[in-house]
Amino acid sequence: MAGKRRKKGRSHSTRPASPSIPKWVQYDPEEIEEIIVDLARKGYGPSMIGIILRDQFGIPLVKPILGKSIVDVLEERCMKLVVPEDLFRLIEKAVNLRRHLEEHPKDTHAKKGLLDLEAKIRRIADYYKREGKLPEDWKYDPRQAKLIVAGGLYREEKC
Repeated sequence: MAGKRRKKGRSHSTRPASPSIPKWVQYDPEEIEEIIVDLARKGYGPSMIGIILRDQFGIPLVKPILGKSIVDVLEERCMKLVVPEDLFRLIEKAVNLRRHLEEHPKDTHAKKGLLDLEAKIRRIADYYKREGKLPEDWKYDPRQAKLIVAGGLYREEKC
């Protein structure tokens, strides 16, 4: 290995182009939408819904079949995400870490982890504010974070 340099590879693979619905999918688009809404009502997030559709229902990707993403389907059915899912999971992690620190106040590694995690939450929140997915006045607050997590990932609205 002394004289050889490693070449950098690709970090991900590219999905093959599939303009049509795969032959093995046994569900109509309406049925797929109903499954998505039922799974969301059970409390699953969009990424978990995609995994369940793939593993249990044999639906590889929703977007080529329906022409829209899982989040778009849920928004059409008046189930809006409180905050984007990745941000919600980070907030959930921060709430659990704060709970841990209440029980173990001398855990300095966890304190540092909480500082890093909350900085990441703020950075991602700034990104979503720029993209218009969060209101401009949205701000991360640890007390509010508990309420966000307790309320769940979705907010059902009237259509």
